[in-house]
Amino acid sequence: MRINGAVVTDPKFKATEGDTVDIAVEEAVESHIVAEDIALDILFEDDDLIVLNKPAGMVVHPAPGTPGGTLVNALIHHCGETLSGVGGEKRPGIVHRIDKETSGLLVVAKSDRAHHGLAAQFEKHSVERHYLAVCYGMPDQNDPRVHGIKGVNFEPGNILKIQTFLDRHRTDRQRQAVSFTHGRHAVTRARIIQTLGTPPVAALIECWLETGRTHQIRVHMAHVGHGLIGDPTYGGRRKLAEKSVGAAGQLAAIEFPRQALHAATLGFVHPVTQETMRFEAPLPQDMVDLLVALGAEMEET
Repeated sequence: MRINGAVVTDPKFKATEGDTVDIAVEEAVESHIVAEDIALDILFEDDDLIVLNKPAGMVVHPAPGTPGGTLVNALIHHCGETLSGVGGEKRPGIVHRIDKETSGLLVVAKSDRAHHGLAAQFEKHSVERHYLAVCYGMPDQNDPRVHGIKGVNFEPGNILKIQTFLDRHRTDRQRQAVSFTHGRHAVTRARIIQTLGTPPVAALIECWLETGRTHQIRVHMAHVGHGLIGDPTYGGRRKLAEKSVGAAGQLAAIEFPRQALHAATLGFVHPVTQETMRFEAPLPQDMVDLLVALGAEMEET
């Protein structure tokens, strides 16, 4: 940085009114991440950001165990020269993630200005994020068992509120665990959309986040005894009663290969245009098939 033509290195230096300030920003360098031609389901794209519907099974960012085939690899190929640089490197700016086996909506920054603006909204918890999930049992206010669980209460409209801390599990570092003394503050709300089975043994629920922590919905729903169907880490792989959902429904739940969780709604303010944006992604076919097998009444499209 130069002020009035002189290089300034003192971080405490204060500019005054009338000073001429020159800031040189280096050109963004190419990313070390390999571009891969992978199909993407894009809902919106402009010069600053891209909104897409991630399929289940896709990792968001490369990691030691998953160096390729990720969303970032696909975005680098798709965006090409339209990436203006995030953190000095031509790469997409990941401001939030969803788990590999969770499907649904993500917004990704293509420029530094969008990255900072979106990150600020996520930090303030002003981004709207609603998920659809299929859980064991019914998280209902009439269940006395749920009322006795620490960190749980019901709000008007039979809305379940779960408020705890989340931290890494003491013995399994790949898992998260509920805590009331340490970790990161986490708040999840959920409501029943449709009960499943006669009598009901499962439910299609809508969950929304006041905070966004790793595995938050999965851990919180397991905490209240309503883990997600198919969740290999927190769900418990229970066996639904055949008399309630039939043999086909029972088998569909047992064999469902992933957590039944989909990021269905995403709303935010465009960090550059200041336009209010809101996107919806329909349930993927595997979750639709699961719901049908469990006897759900599905709307025709």
